[in-house]
Amino acid sequence: MTRGARAMILLAVVAAWAPTSRSGTVGECQTLAKHGHPLEARSCYLALSHEHDPYLRAEGFWGLQRYQEANDEFRAAVARSDGNALYRVRWGRLLHERFNNSDAESLFKEALARDPKNAEAYLGLAVVSADGFDNKAIQWCARALELDAGLVEAHELMANLALEDSATGEALRQADQAIRISPDALDAYAIHAAVEILADRSPDAWFAKIRAINPTDGAGYALVAHHLVLNRRYEEGVAYYRKAIEVDPELWSARSELGINLMRLGEEREPRLQLEMCYDHGYRDAATVNSLRLLDSYKNFTVIKTGNMILKLPNKEADLLAPYFEEQINRAIETYEKKYQMQLPAPVQVEVYANHEDFAVRTLGMPGLGALGVTFGEVLAMDSPSGRKPGDFNWASTLWHEMSHVFILTATHHRVPRWFTEGLAVHEETQASPEWGDRITPEILVAIRDKKLLPVAELDRGFVRPEYDSQVIVSYYQAGKICDYIQERWGADKLLEMVHSFAKIEPTGDVIRQDLGLSAEDFDRHFLDWLNKDVGQEAASFDDWRKGLKEVAQLARDHQYDRLSQEGDQIRRLYPDYVYDANVYEFLAEADLAKGDKKHAVGVLTEYEKYGGRNPVTLKELASLEEEAGNLGEAAATLDRINYIYPNDEQLHRHLGDLWFDEQNYPGAIREYRAVVAIEPADRASAEFNLARAYFAAGARDRAQDHVLQALEAAPDYRPAQKLLLQLQDSAKGNP
Repeated sequence: MTRGARAMILLAVVAAWAPTSRSGTVGECQTLAKHGHPLEARSCYLALSHEHDPYLRAEGFWGLQRYQEANDEFRAAVARSDGNALYRVRWGRLLHERFNNSDAESLFKEALARDPKNAEAYLGLAVVSADGFDNKAIQWCARALELDAGLVEAHELMANLALEDSATGEALRQADQAIRISPDALDAYAIHAAVEILADRSPDAWFAKIRAINPTDGAGYALVAHHLVLNRRYEEGVAYYRKAIEVDPELWSARSELGINLMRLGEEREPRLQLEMCYDHGYRDAATVNSLRLLDSYKNFTVIKTGNMILKLPNKEADLLAPYFEEQINRAIETYEKKYQMQLPAPVQVEVYANHEDFAVRTLGMPGLGALGVTFGEVLAMDSPSGRKPGDFNWASTLWHEMSHVFILTATHHRVPRWFTEGLAVHEETQASPEWGDRITPEILVAIRDKKLLPVAELDRGFVRPEYDSQVIVSYYQAGKICDYIQERWGADKLLEMVHSFAKIEPTGDVIRQDLGLSAEDFDRHFLDWLNKDVGQEAASFDDWRKGLKEVAQLARDHQYDRLSQEGDQIRRLYPDYVYDANVYEFLAEADLAKGDKKHAVGVLTEYEKYGGRNPVTLKELASLEEEAGNLGEAAATLDRINYIYPNDEQLHRHLGDLWFDEQNYPGAIREYRAVVAIEPADRASAEFNLARAYFAAGARDRAQDHVLQALEAAPDYRPAQKLLLQLQDSAKGNP
């Protein structure tokens, strides 16, 4: 749009209201603001705020950012005209803008009760749903367009939703439709710019169109940044959020996102400055407030830095967890450097949160994420084992999953599609250990049985905006099995070849055709055949298994152990991967132990362990049975597996330390006794003594003496420690 055209619009709008000394219409005020005339827009809104009609006053106060007064006037307008759907729609949009989606949704539904064909009300529902990546957003938006095909904002929102789903063609179609209806559809131009940037092409022509309409519009840059972040291109997203606040310093939503994404890159000082500025100016949405609280909590973290990693652990758990996390991080880095034939450009920062709500803050605004870990380039955050109930997840498996993301995002310059990086990470969990990784859940079996798996070319949709409750879980599983299938049929080198292809921003269909020699459709067909051979029978037998499990549980309650043993084994074979709550393995072991058949119980629980069972109580029972049978090495190995599930267990570390000490595995014993000391046990003297004797046996006399003195400080009369101190002194003198 030329400068002359802009001037004509301004003159027309001003002329419409100024000569008669009356306020402009709401639309006129909005047009002035949209076209970058803040002073004229403010005058327009100020005039509205003095009108007699409470609805007009509400719009005026809203435009002046006097939100509480606007809210009060909308309430008065609705009370005066209960049947007016428009007032409720506009009030709902105000509440949405001010972070109250719950009440906003209620108002949109109340508007529809009064006017079932109100397109703006359906658009409001779509806007609210879009905030949470709810698939209903598409349905609501489509309904709005059915009722009013000329609703520009609905076309723009539909374009945005499509681009979030990586449906670039549909995104551009909707954006172009918005522009045809209204040449000043700023978000539509921003969608075009985002498409160009995601394809590594220049967006300059589209930003020029935005500047021609409104040179102070920062929302377009913020919209582009949103899509960059959604595609895990965090540094570029930060750059565009900076552009947004450069042209509009009071675009608080963009400034908040800038602060949050700087946190995701591992920074603390500037995020605090940006977020505090938002807070001080009244922008206090959940993400801003919670992120500031999270920054405040960082004083409660211990930071451990080595050459290739930065490890942030809660102070109260740092001494306990550090040895285990450092071991697995170093092992993962060494493994992935060889596998992916690359080295990381910077140390990996691993953040571990004992408070799950703190971890949840790190994932705000991110779609399709599991609730265990998240990766932002070279920074990853995850739950501590203590952040969940014992046995809820395998933390080491989660760590390896996220570490895979670090390498793959780096290798592809963050250009990899979501399905492939998630699938490869799931695949790597079981490559690191066959017992790691989540097993196929009932929800996944039902999805396979009901043929709900997505085509590989559309699999990203399953992560971003699920169409049914368990689709994210199903998509993780499907993506992981796809990578398993590729490695089994074409070899591990093909996975690495695909990594390099995706780095060139090639679509999934093209990569499969180029690297695997199949069309995406043929690949889907072959993969489903392979998957059916693997788990098809389990899926087909699911209803029988579910019915049988209920019967087995009842037999256990009735103590009918002979029938349980007979029928339980048949049920287990229908779905051997089920190792979650109330599984057949534990029922069978209960029956075996009740009948005194410990040998069979060991066999059953060993199968449970092999299939990835992770209930610490059950695994400790297996270890006890193995130890009782004289299989001390197997008992120690079983207990050690629990360390990667739930290491916050003093008795576990004491007993494993004893086993390894007796097996003369002194480094292992030292690690476990150190863990006991780190837990700060009530019996500190014996904990320090055990650590001292392990160091002494390993030949580390100085460290042994340090800890035996700690034992005696805790309990001066502790005879074992006194005796060991004498041994240490004799050893120092050269006496035997």
